[in-house]
Amino acid sequence: MGWRSRASAVAVLWMLAAVVAAAALDPDQDELERAFPIVEPDHGHTKLRLAKEGLEAIKRIETPIAAVAVIGPYRSGKSFLLNQLLSLTCNKGIWVWGTPIELDVNGSKVSVLYLDTEGFESIGKSNVYDDRIFALATVLSSILIYNLPETIREADISRLSFAVEIAEEFYGRVKGQDVAFEPAKLLWLIQRDFLQGKSVQQMVDEALQRVPNNNGDKYIDEVNRIRDSLAFMGDNSTAFSLPQPHLQRTKLCDMDDQELDPLYIERRDELKQIVTSMIKPKLLQGRTLNGKEFVSFLRQILEALNKGEIPSTGSLVEVFNKAILERCLKLYNERMERVGLPVSVDKLQLIHNLAEDEARKLFDKQHFGKHHTTRSILKLDEEMRKVFGNFGFANEYQSSKLCEAKFSECEDKMEHLQSLKLPSMAKFNAGFLRCNQSFEMECVGPAKESYERRMSKMLARSRALFIKEYNNKLFNWLVTFSLVMIVIARFVIKFFLLEVAAWVIFIFLETYTRLFWSSELLYYNPIWHMIVSSWETIVYNPMGDPNCCCAIIFSCLLALPRCQETNRKIIASFVQRFLRKLQSPKNRLIQV
Repeated sequence: MGWRSRASAVAVLWMLAAVVAAAALDPDQDELERAFPIVEPDHGHTKLRLAKEGLEAIKRIETPIAAVAVIGPYRSGKSFLLNQLLSLTCNKGIWVWGTPIELDVNGSKVSVLYLDTEGFESIGKSNVYDDRIFALATVLSSILIYNLPETIREADISRLSFAVEIAEEFYGRVKGQDVAFEPAKLLWLIQRDFLQGKSVQQMVDEALQRVPNNNGDKYIDEVNRIRDSLAFMGDNSTAFSLPQPHLQRTKLCDMDDQELDPLYIERRDELKQIVTSMIKPKLLQGRTLNGKEFVSFLRQILEALNKGEIPSTGSLVEVFNKAILERCLKLYNERMERVGLPVSVDKLQLIHNLAEDEARKLFDKQHFGKHHTTRSILKLDEEMRKVFGNFGFANEYQSSKLCEAKFSECEDKMEHLQSLKLPSMAKFNAGFLRCNQSFEMECVGPAKESYERRMSKMLARSRALFIKEYNNKLFNWLVTFSLVMIVIARFVIKFFLLEVAAWVIFIFLETYTRLFWSSELLYYNPIWHMIVSSWETIVYNPMGDPNCCCAIIFSCLLALPRCQETNRKIIASFVQRFLRKLQSPKNRLIQV
């Protein structure tokens, strides 16, 4: 079966890629010298899907790619036109035959893909399907040839709606890095024998003039909006006319150049030169595309166009903003990760606001689209809120972890102060204050408030328990101390007044508790408060350990010149036994 027979067996016109610059040196070159479908309709003929065979052929191309697409109504001569541009024989408009062609564009080799599209308004297809075909050709191509027979109709202009929106969304951006792509250059091709004294450009300009709409017809308003917007494309569009190649149009596929109208041949060759001069490689974010990159780009566009029930520019904007959203989120994450957790809720919110503003500024600077960015902005905000929520949870965890550690540290400190061998209210208060200050400074974040309540209760319990134990310990210390001083004053230093004073203290402490039944009542006596003040003055040394003070006092007494060696040994042994007994805080050393 010949290639014409195979071609005629295909029932539906797909989007075809004539791989005209595919790997000329490839050993399978003979297999590549034919047309390949790259996109085909789904079973419902509403959406598009990729054709693997054509994609594999395109992937072989290693040089930059430029695509020339021909669009137009059904049976308007698109396939014949492509064959003429490629100098090929007609194949009944279904397959496009190509041979390897490479063009030199500004000193660089460029491979050209010629795309033939299924015609509009053919039987059995929905308008949505036509829109997707048009949209895909508009985005993929470097040159978009709008092939129209005879004249320009209102419907032909309305079909440019998508191309206009793409131009408005993408083409108007400042050129530089991260530019998505420049929309295809539009070539109006009018196939008509007589223009009645007008140039084809005049004919296009007149067709694009606003139509009066005194009745407020919504359709006319929409077409007029497209007319106004087409002016935005400006230098991006060109008009050209072609006469009919022959009166017998049904036999065009069997004719060679000698049988075609000479004027047509002349104008066709001019068209070839115009198309060649307009060809530039497709740029995506400032970079040319080789075969694999072009296929990846095609997948992106197809995903966007198939996303909704109706293809929209908004879907394309989302696709091209996807990478920018990822960069903005990365920037936001980097700014948030600079924060050493935990921090206060207010500080985390402030850092979030600064990082959010910076990410939005980056998005505003680099995003694609003028009118269809709302969805991308909402997506960015949503993703940043999710990240901020995760940081919030992490901050709560780190705050709880830190505050728990500081709380446990203070709890251990309070227990240590409770177990002091030599009681000192001043030392307890100093430790209490340092612990509280350390907690207030180092416990930060959302868990601080709850831990402050726990800390307050724990410190209150510790203080109440210490005061109770403190009075009991001090009572025992003073009774024992007065007895020791009696012994020292009588037998060591023989100081009568000191002995009398020690007896007075001893008798007061023991007699008072007997008279009033308990030592607790003594703690409210003003004399006891004076004794406590004197005790704190003697034993508390802010620069050192107050537990050493008692030993220092005894050492001073034992070092007196009149002290004999034997008596010193006796007293020292007594003091050691006394200190061992003090290891039990609740031990009453003297019972009368």
